[in-house]
Amino acid sequence: MTALPSGRLVRRAAALAAAVALCSLSIGSMEGANADKRKPAKQLELQVLSINDFHGNLEPIPATSSSGRVNQTPAGGVEFLSTHLDLLRDQAEDRGAESVTVAAGDLIGASPLLSAAFHDEPTIEAMNQVGLEVASVGNHEFDEGWRELVRMQRGGCLPDGDGADNQNSCPDPEQPFRGADFQYLAANVFHEDSGRNVLPAVEIKKYGKTEVAFIGMTLEDTPNIVTKAGVEGLEFTDEVETANALVVQLKDEGIKTIVMLIHEGGFPADPTAYNACPGISGPIVDINAGLSAEIDAVITGHTHQGYNCALPDPEGNERLVTSAFSFGRLVTEVDLTIDTKTGDAQRDLTTANNTIVTRDVAKDGVLTALIAKHKELVAPIANEVIGHLSTSSVTRTPDDSAESALGNLIADAQKADASLLEGGAAPEIAFMNPGGIRADLLANAAGEVTYEAAFTTQPFNNYDVAMDLTGAQVLALLEQQWSGPNAASPKVLQVSGIEYTWDQSNAAGAKVVQGTVLVNGEPLDPARTYRVTANSFLSDGGDGFSVFADATNKYFGGLDIDALAAFLQANDPYTPVPQDRIDVQP
Repeated sequence: MTALPSGRLVRRAAALAAAVALCSLSIGSMEGANADKRKPAKQLELQVLSINDFHGNLEPIPATSSSGRVNQTPAGGVEFLSTHLDLLRDQAEDRGAESVTVAAGDLIGASPLLSAAFHDEPTIEAMNQVGLEVASVGNHEFDEGWRELVRMQRGGCLPDGDGADNQNSCPDPEQPFRGADFQYLAANVFHEDSGRNVLPAVEIKKYGKTEVAFIGMTLEDTPNIVTKAGVEGLEFTDEVETANALVVQLKDEGIKTIVMLIHEGGFPADPTAYNACPGISGPIVDINAGLSAEIDAVITGHTHQGYNCALPDPEGNERLVTSAFSFGRLVTEVDLTIDTKTGDAQRDLTTANNTIVTRDVAKDGVLTALIAKHKELVAPIANEVIGHLSTSSVTRTPDDSAESALGNLIADAQKADASLLEGGAAPEIAFMNPGGIRADLLANAAGEVTYEAAFTTQPFNNYDVAMDLTGAQVLALLEQQWSGPNAASPKVLQVSGIEYTWDQSNAAGAKVVQGTVLVNGEPLDPARTYRVTANSFLSDGGDGFSVFADATNKYFGGLDIDALAAFLQANDPYTPVPQDRIDVQP
């Protein structure tokens, strides 16, 4: 028998065992309509259908956006996803196979207003309808805190003031939120005080006499990429150590077929090759290499990539590692063949395929009705006019220096955020990550900016955070735009209160031209402390900007979307300002 890992997981042994035992108590026989079609006694075929990173995208994203297609094929939309899942299940039934539908995290969070306005309750209801059975948690499942995640599982309504902060739990009093019919798993998330899992670690499914275990977890680095308040009092343990300790427990239970659902992923060299695995890199490669060879397939997420890999396990045998893009655009089908006598999956007979969720199939009418209902309910929030533009739009398209008109607007709004004043002096500098600006800000025909238009631009419900940085740290932060994790794909922050020049020909780490950095018109002083603001994602060191994580005297203010709305109201109508904060030398 493999020994339990040393260190903190030894202290977790009882909790891990309890988690497995808890799952074992809920084992249910899957014998039913397919029993007479199964292959006789010696083999069980199990179809595992999976999605990841749905992010509340109930409606189809327009195919004009790369997020609304797979290569050039329009894809996604929960009404079509449900139909494709049913078609794939029908195919499994026709060949006498069983079927289970799973997910690898981030079903909710960073969602469009249609779902986010109702605390993502519509998305959980939609996942119930599509037949989801098991899901690992992702980092975005913690956006509103672990207690809210538990509510997503168990159901119940929030006393949120019937629309306070533009959110409304249980908007229909005759239909309270019943929670997830599927089981969320969080194998590597523990309460620090009790050592207990926040949610179960393992779900065990029984097909006749054959048991299949699903281990579910998120990435260990979750605390560094979500708002700290959402994970306060929790511990996130190493993915490999946690999974391997659970495998020991499962083997002791006599369970030999194990599937891992993990919210961490990789990056194929060719992102268009969604059903292949060209040159994959990223965290999942090392994680897979360390995972027990007893785990038969690894279903992943987080990186929003599509891939279908056969990577070597620690014993050198190929193991499937898959991912299904994001937003319901792909479904991964893993077909496991299990020897019913031994309970072992037969790797040489296991296959996988990524199927595009095309929009040329019938819609699921139940989901069409769910979307229509919530579109009507959200209309008062979505249609609220929060300001006007003197132009038809404010664009996020960057100029040669990587500065954008919309970036300037958002940074100005964060710098002016009145909610930060309770934490000390007003911010002198604001930074905004370009990846957090999801769409141009559009006015309607009357020049009005609605709340929905603003939310489409900033859908993450991040908080504005004020903090102290020295001038030397600000300079180091600016250099991180082109170095470290950002060397291959630079991320130029949008700014307010600061201006500077950078040189394209300079080496990474020395891009900023010396003597050009000004803070509100005055030369930057490396020894002085400045009050700086950024959203909570950047504040935690997101997007490779680790300097933010070293800031001191942090104070969390209000939501960034609220700051944008307040700024538009205070500057009504808004006219885009000149893009003269960042300059670039060839």
